[in-house]
Amino acid sequence: MTSIANGEATPAAEHRTVARVMSILELVLASDPHGMRLGELSAALEAPKSSVHGLAKGLVATGYFREERGRYFVGPAISTLIAVGPTALPSVYHHLLEKLASQWNETAMLATLVGDSVVYVDAVEPNVFIRAAPQLNKRLSIWPRSAGKCFLAFMEPKRLDAYLRRNHPDPVEADQVRAEVEKVRETRVGLNIGGSIESFIGIASPVILGQSPVTVAVVVSGLAPRMHDHIDEIAASIREAVESLSSSSRPNEPDSGGA
Repeated sequence: MTSIANGEATPAAEHRTVARVMSILELVLASDPHGMRLGELSAALEAPKSSVHGLAKGLVATGYFREERGRYFVGPAISTLIAVGPTALPSVYHHLLEKLASQWNETAMLATLVGDSVVYVDAVEPNVFIRAAPQLNKRLSIWPRSAGKCFLAFMEPKRLDAYLRRNHPDPVEADQVRAEVEKVRETRVGLNIGGSIESFIGIASPVILGQSPVTVAVVVSGLAPRMHDHIDEIAASIREAVESLSSSSRPNEPDSGGA
């Protein structure tokens, strides 16, 4: 299919360019602090070096990347993409967090996917002495966080495979991750029982908007002794709240060769 007509890019070509830019951003974010070479980016994207080089140079010029000794690293401008406070978020999300925090007297959080990381961008904390107190706008590991499991469950198969190769190279461990995220895909609930912080539980559900990639999840987290006997009820309430935001109540169907 011709991608150029009368000197103008077709929508398909434009979309491909946007997708490549976002993929390059995510790959370099995931590689931090080691950075990535042009050849590594080209191989990961299965795209010509010349095309990738032009896009990477543009990201360097705009401050999203910096280039040192032939490697691309995260630049200072990237902070503007993840340093988002509650006032910049749609009010409906913050209202949902307030409702869940009040209902369960635990911390409710909004999480987003950035490269191979989970970033909490908003939180509502209850008025109890011991509670979950997330650091906002800080990149955290996807696994074993409840929101991270939601992101892995709805990740494109190729991207999931790449994530597992980088972060869970042991085949037995990778199979365990796949089995758990498949369950998350079926239930639309991710659980983290003491995996990140001992004696704390996290319960998450993904925000599914039609066929768009799943990059946002809502989390309720708190002390295990308070939450343990109510996991199913809390999970159901988060799912119900999240589905009120979603344009589709059914999960995206994976591509062939699925996760």
